[in-house]
Amino acid sequence: MKKSVLFIHGAGEGAFEEDRLLAESLQNALGLAYDVRYPKMVNEDSPEYVDWKAQIESELAAMEGEVILVGHSIGGSVLLRYLSEERVDKPVSGLYAIATPYWGADEYWNWEEVELPQDAAAKLAGIPHIFFYHSRDDDTVPFSHLTLYAEKFPGAVIRETDGGGHQFGNNLAGVAGDITRAQTT
Repeated sequence: MKKSVLFIHGAGEGAFEEDRLLAESLQNALGLAYDVRYPKMVNEDSPEYVDWKAQIESELAAMEGEVILVGHSIGGSVLLRYLSEERVDKPVSGLYAIATPYWGADEYWNWEEVELPQDAAAKLAGIPHIFFYHSRDDDTVPFSHLTLYAEKFPGAVIRETDGGGHQFGNNLAGVAGDITRAQTT
């Protein structure tokens, strides 16, 4: 049976199409043993947490067995918030957050609906593999947000890259490598 991956894209005009290259890169790098599910999230131009949360719940309900969650940018933020407040009825074997904004970092990065609670790390403690990725040359989300996640989730693996920008050069081979290694441990 294939391993199930749910990839939640970022937000903004055209985000679904732009992030499709990331999802395809991940699927290609993971190979046939994995099935990357890539839904188009509602209102990608102006997301509402409650709507994205409902869609994530629906996607998870349709998936069989253990799941791997991957979120790019706001998709990562929404997954983190969702997992910090909801109980998922199936095992989550890993969470991989790529170029994810840390909401509440300052006045500009303020989206109360997805700000993480103080005990977020404790609430996600049942997820055996949590990874955060950020590129130093990201011109959309400040690189400093990665440090905030490292402080919030001291048990997480933190991956810094030197190139590729916010879209990681549309190459998630490194993320795929982490996923496959985590699945064997």
